Amino acid sequence: MRPENSRVVVQGSGNVGGIGALLLQREGYKVVSVSDISGAIYNERGLDIPQVLAHVKQHRTLEGYAHAQRLSQEQQFELPCDILAPCAMENQITSKNVHKIQAKLIVEGANGPTTSAADKVLEERGVLVVPDILANAGGVTVSYFEWVQDRMGYFWTEEIVNSRLEQSMVAAYNDVDKVRKKHDVSMRIASYILAIDRVASVYRMRGMFG
Repeated sequence: MRPENSRVVVQGSGNVGGIGALLLQREGYKVVSVSDISGAIYNERGLDIPQVLAHVKQHRTLEGYAHAQRLSQEQQFELPCDILAPCAMENQITSKNVHKIQAKLIVEGANGPTTSAADKVLEERGVLVVPDILANAGGVTVSYFEWVQDRMGYFWTEEIVNSRLEQSMVAAYNDVDKVRKKHDVSMRIASYILAIDRVASVYRMRGMFG
């Protein structure tokens, strides 16, 4: 997928969904829909995300935003798009709505937005799901960076933090993808395999179960 040809639907408009939508638009993606607790907004030509976030900051809601069509949260998930990013609540993609989802790629910004039953359907349809354990790991990664800086007593610039975060996340994705291909499993199962293997390796190195 090339950014300029990719339509993105983001559930949420807060710290995960809103900032995620903003960063995606900066990279050239066309963000056609975002949402909050009041519902969703949609513009097939693409939303002006800075303007949307300014409206949310002023009014604390998407209600009243004049440059887009209003949709329900259920309708938002059925929109034609290339990428769907559920970044709000758990159990949003279920056996009840999974057959109506048209996205080619799902990136889980929230914790547990896809049920196991829906996960199986998406895998059978060939829809790539980047699971929450991988996709939203940036926050805890930066928390680790903060701990490292505190330990050293030397603090990095935002540019350095973002650069090291990108390196860590890209490397993690590539590692998971290799496991996915090796074992012919989903990205979610591959993430679990890799995580468990790394924990087991540490235990073996320390001789705790020798």
